[in-house]
Amino acid sequence: MPAARSAPARSARADAAPPQLLLLGAVGSVQFGSAFADKIFGSVGPGGVAFLRVLFTAVVLLVVVRPRLTGRTPAQLRLVAAYGLALAGMNWSFYEALDHLPLGVAVTVEFTGPLAVAVAGSRRLLDGVWVLLAGGGVALLASRGGEDGVEPIGIALVLIAASCWALYILLAKRVGASYGALEALALGMAVGTVLVAPAGVAQGGTALLHPGVLAGCLGVAVLSSLIPYSLELVALRRLSTAVFGLLMSLEPAMAALAGVLVLGEDVSVALAVAVVLVATASVGSSLTSRRPASPLDG
Repeated sequence: MPAARSAPARSARADAAPPQLLLLGAVGSVQFGSAFADKIFGSVGPGGVAFLRVLFTAVVLLVVVRPRLTGRTPAQLRLVAAYGLALAGMNWSFYEALDHLPLGVAVTVEFTGPLAVAVAGSRRLLDGVWVLLAGGGVALLASRGGEDGVEPIGIALVLIAASCWALYILLAKRVGASYGALEALALGMAVGTVLVAPAGVAQGGTALLHPGVLAGCLGVAVLSSLIPYSLELVALRRLSTAVFGLLMSLEPAMAALAGVLVLGEDVSVALAVAVVLVATASVGSSLTSRRPASPLDG
């Protein structure tokens, strides 16, 4: 088959690219995907966009990965159900938050989820410093309620997204060991689709079937899920945990840039300071953490 013959060539080209560049591409793809998603909210609402993004991602992964659906134990089924719940909550609450917050603000606050996991249970003074820095950044943004496009409901929603991201990370290693990383992601997305569907259909209605909406949300799924995950898988094979974490810490800044270029948002002094505080905390945690990185982490 032609596709089979060309696969090694594609893999070789990907492996030849600098892994740092691949990971930066993943970071940019996620954030610009979120910015384009924001532009579709007016047609089907945040819930509708979240539903179609998760649906398209699930369909592609199920077709490509073809996970085994039989012979699973009740414990495995409960685990993947919880994983899907975390995925659903993370996508739904983040997109709902974007309806009330600038993109850079939302991503900066959401980043506290993985940071909390990185330092959880630590008794090191240094990890306390990272927590204080990140907490200061979030507090600064929360104090801007009603200003700079920051609404309290948006902060609450994105903190839910951060909590779901943390849960997703905590479950990722267990579900990946039980199913395999790609099977876990495919099945988790399928469960997430079912869970997000009621909110998505309620908000989007028949507009979800509009060709323009379908095309736009397919593009969001490709930019926000399929491309980043593929690039991270390739990059992580050739990057240390510290460098991986360092580059991923650029997400808040990349989100602010995407907000400016795609959505015409302003970068306030408060947002700039908060991005620096949270990114510094994330970089510091990545460079001093003993926890291995995984593309399933985000």
